[in-house]
Amino acid sequence: MPPASFPFDMSALNVFLAVCENGSMASAARSLGITQPAVSQTIADLEARTATMLFDRRVRPLALTATGTVLRQYASNLVSDMHHIAMRLREMQTGRVSQLRIGVVDSLSRALLVNISRFMQTRAEHLIVLAGLTESHAEALLTRQIDFIVGVDDLEDVPGLERWPLFEEPYLLVCNADIAPPSSREELREICSQHPFVRFTLRSRSGTEIERYLRRMQIDVPLGQEYDLPIGLLAGCHNGGIAISTPLCLHEAGYMPDQGLCVHPLPAGGIKRRLTLVARRREFGRLPLDFAQMLRTSLQDYTRTVLHQRFAAFAQSMTVLS
Repeated sequence: MPPASFPFDMSALNVFLAVCENGSMASAARSLGITQPAVSQTIADLEARTATMLFDRRVRPLALTATGTVLRQYASNLVSDMHHIAMRLREMQTGRVSQLRIGVVDSLSRALLVNISRFMQTRAEHLIVLAGLTESHAEALLTRQIDFIVGVDDLEDVPGLERWPLFEEPYLLVCNADIAPPSSREELREICSQHPFVRFTLRSRSGTEIERYLRRMQIDVPLGQEYDLPIGLLAGCHNGGIAISTPLCLHEAGYMPDQGLCVHPLPAGGIKRRLTLVARRREFGRLPLDFAQMLRTSLQDYTRTVLHQRFAAFAQSMTVLS
């Protein structure tokens, strides 16, 4: 139905509700700051356009007819919704939303959740944070079950999204402290042949990236233990296995360099993991930009105070992006 065919507008409904609440045209005019003839004309026009009588003018205070009672019920809801919409639009201008659902890759829990909670206290009335794998978060974003992803960007070719790069870190070889760093593909292949290889599952983006690297290096690693979580990978290494992981994943799992394990760079240039904030385009105003800036600052501070201490040899390889 085109707007011209609507039997009323919001201003007319607002006047109608004022008459209902005040009991007379004169009292409604005073409450609205307009003249009584203006109120009377608005009500008359509303009755003409709806082809019905809304008030019984034979009684004082004015009484609603049955039709007027129905209109009052719906008009109250409509005006309330309009005020709610206006409030939400003002909130959007300041970066505040009523509900926000964020998927955060589990390896960032220690590094970011405290700061995410603090930041969102003034930006979202209802915040839902879902930890887990990027793969599941990507599907949820596309089906509008979540609003933001903080993790590996698995949706580079999907239109309608905006991306804010956050952090880049190297994949490292995790092994027993008495294993020397491999300087070539052949030496890495030899290490993999002598020790059980502990994998991330292929449900994770890290798992697929690591398998792609091993294929490029022409290293065929037998199937063994596989884990979704970094802590499972680290447990396998403490039991004599080797693995490929990143500083943030290892720190999330509780890695300490004095517990019999060490980390080495991967040969042949290695591979890196890039973390990104992904959101649906133009749905949240400047909130994604402000959120990305906070995440970058948090990762910068966390890298300097925590990761550089535990992975000092890789300080130059851990980069906050802009």
